[in-house]
Amino acid sequence: MLIVHVHAHVKPDCVEAFKEATVENARNSVQEPGVARFDVIQQADDPARFILVEVYRTPEAPAQHKETAHYQKWRDAVAPMMAEPRTSVKYANLFPPDEGW
Repeated sequence: MLIVHVHAHVKPDCVEAFKEATVENARNSVQEPGVARFDVIQQADDPARFILVEVYRTPEAPAQHKETAHYQKWRDAVAPMMAEPRTSVKYANLFPPDEGW
């Protein structure tokens, strides 16, 4: 399993549009065979900050995800909404074991 946390800080006037576009992307992303989980979370004390928690089944799955039409549509739609560039951090899963994921 490969877990990626994507940190997004959006312009305050773009929060609702970002949420809408990102939830649509997440709905499509969880249909991909290489995606085990795709969470969209919003910071409680700063609603313009989000983390996308992306859990991939294989090391190749993130690149495959970025080739999908829904990801490319999302990427292009949210680009002008960013208050600063998105960042990501990759993690390895330790527990629970990936059996059955």
